Amino acid sequence: MKNIVKTTWVVLCAAFTQIGYSQIASINKNAEIKLFREIPVLSSEKKVERKKIQKEEKEEKFKPSIQVGSIVHMFASYEQKGFGPGGNRNETADNDPDAWRKDFNLYRARVLVGGKLSKNGSFFLETDLPSIVGRGSEDSKNVKVSPIILDAQYEHTFGDHMVVAGLQLVSHNRNGLQGAAGLLANDFTYFQYPYNLFADSPLQGNFGRDLGVNARGFFLDDKLEYRFGIFTGRNTGTNNSDPALRYVGRVVYNFLDAEKDYYYAGTKLGTGKTIALGLGFDRQGTYGAAGGDLFIDMPLGEAGSITLNTAFSYLTGGTDTSAGTSFAGLIPRSTTQFLELGYYFKKAKLQPWIRYEKNNIDADGLSQTGGVPVKAFNDFNTATVFGGGLNYWFAGYNTNIRLSYTTWNQENAAGDSQTQGQFWLQTQFFIF
Repeated sequence: MKNIVKTTWVVLCAAFTQIGYSQIASINKNAEIKLFREIPVLSSEKKVERKKIQKEEKEEKFKPSIQVGSIVHMFASYEQKGFGPGGNRNETADNDPDAWRKDFNLYRARVLVGGKLSKNGSFFLETDLPSIVGRGSEDSKNVKVSPIILDAQYEHTFGDHMVVAGLQLVSHNRNGLQGAAGLLANDFTYFQYPYNLFADSPLQGNFGRDLGVNARGFFLDDKLEYRFGIFTGRNTGTNNSDPALRYVGRVVYNFLDAEKDYYYAGTKLGTGKTIALGLGFDRQGTYGAAGGDLFIDMPLGEAGSITLNTAFSYLTGGTDTSAGTSFAGLIPRSTTQFLELGYYFKKAKLQPWIRYEKNNIDADGLSQTGGVPVKAFNDFNTATVFGGGLNYWFAGYNTNIRLSYTTWNQENAAGDSQTQGQFWLQTQFFIF
């Protein structure tokens, strides 16, 4: 009897999961693409089918709509104390950077709300946690965290072009514009927007977000995409009565399928045929960033599909310390390198992947180093990340498990190179 009950329960759970997933996939396929910020459309739509849907919508009487969803990332980690940015890599009597520690954390818990306000107007609102729920420092624990507004946007379309106003994700490169639910690795890269994460960062961002107006559109049969935005960036008004604005833009050419999603995909789970080459810039006052990125996601062999995501960026805060809009004392000259490579086995729904990142600091002068010799400053702040993992997409983007191991290499205060590691087991659930 117990075996029968157990078998019945497993079958029901499997059926519920499959039905629920297929319904979500169907909704995502037919709904307005502009409403979806975290994941790509699961199936590539033919242009004829899209035009047919748009024609039917025009003929129907418009009705406002609203959609609510959520994305959650929870993880267990086992890492060495010196791992990551801000890790204490100095060996003292009270600190062993190679010692291992265990954590359970609620890392990302977002509530998503989106809807259509008119035939051409839509909105998107998203909340998040400002810090991890779980163990904080050695002697504290975060058990209650008040959510913050992460995104608050209004979007208006003009055919193949659109304008987005409000608090939104800002970056000159692809990884900085990816949705959290469709990442290839367990999380975003460390160096794709290193100066735009928090209010005390040089660009005074909010987890990569900024306030402003952003235009986006397509040319050449949707092959060529452009984005150009004007944002507040850092408040430089303290030394300048007319604060400088921040300008961010990029152009992308898609050699195969067009990418209409507002947030880019990190992997398309075997549904894409994408080769996208992008160039972008980010500018405010004396700060400047420019870079290029290449994304490939397409079938490779009968077993599945390959995903390649790579980028290179050059960043500088300039050398002019006298200007009221100077970033010279905040952002040193540096380059960032990034590479992700994975293969998705469509039958097993497994995806092994590797990732490499490097932030190479090359400070221009002592004004950027606080009196520390330039070489020592460069060596101490340069960091290299290498890792890999295995994803199990048993219900696609809606529910999955990721296991990874990552190493972080950086010098300590004594000038000795330190390498620490981190194991990360994460589960995700997402619906919208």
